[in-house]
Amino acid sequence: MIPLIDWSENAADPAGFAKRVGTACRDTGFFVLQNHTVPDALRAQVFAQADAFFALPQQDKARVSILNTPHFRGWAKPGDESLDETTAQVDTKETFNIGLDLPTDDPRVVAGEPFRGVNQWPDLPGFAETMRAYYDAAQNLGISLLRVIARDLGLASDHFTPSFHDPLSALRLLSYPPGTGADNEIGAGAHTDYGAITLLMTDGEPGLQVRPRGGDWIDVPHVPDAYVVNIGDCMMRWTNDIYVSTPHRVIPPKRRRRSVAMFIEANPDTVVQALPGTGTPKYAPIRAADYLMSRLDATYAPKDLQ
Repeated sequence: MIPLIDWSENAADPAGFAKRVGTACRDTGFFVLQNHTVPDALRAQVFAQADAFFALPQQDKARVSILNTPHFRGWAKPGDESLDETTAQVDTKETFNIGLDLPTDDPRVVAGEPFRGVNQWPDLPGFAETMRAYYDAAQNLGISLLRVIARDLGLASDHFTPSFHDPLSALRLLSYPPGTGADNEIGAGAHTDYGAITLLMTDGEPGLQVRPRGGDWIDVPHVPDAYVVNIGDCMMRWTNDIYVSTPHRVIPPKRRRRSVAMFIEANPDTVVQALPGTGTPKYAPIRAADYLMSRLDATYAPKDLQ
């Protein structure tokens, strides 16, 4: 159900590789990508730094709380988020969010533009440097995949590239506690991702499930050193539903589960609208920043627990 795709085939057979990626994006919206370009050593450093952060006392993590800023950067404690907008379930995970790294004197930061704040960094040696390096490496892989997607859609390979300068892309570290067996418990509620594509690396602990259209929940296989890649809502809108953004969730794991997601998002001013040749538009055009804000507002909205 979820195909395994080898990045090295892109150089050997670009047309065949684009077709395999496109088929996965049309059928399930998910695939597993191995032999990619992000160094294993950097990925390991990200996990090590994430472990160090989540192991900090709560009062230290609270100093970089996501509630300190309107720009969705920093630590979210268990219960702060609720990804399933249709239920009263509250996620048990905790997270740390990182955006495009901007200096305090950047005009967009000074002007208070949405999503254009500065990152909050914990007082951990090497943490910021590791995350900046990983953000750039994962973003570059995402841009390379967008070139493949453009070819599959019959577009120039660089069609999407101008839309992803100074992106809204977000790096998210996640830690899921072991399940307690409580009723209605969920690690991360059922949801679709908001952006173009997501690159997810996990520690191998099971829990991630996908619900293909018309099907039941299935487990996503773990392939060591590979990425789980999925289509987000903005790419589904861009392709006028040719590609599918598929619901997924994380059920409470048996042991602590760690993952790192890179959400590849467009520039805030990019207008997401049906691509030429995709038929009558099913969605109204919308700025990438406006769409993202609408989804995040729902994620962080208080739930009625009655």
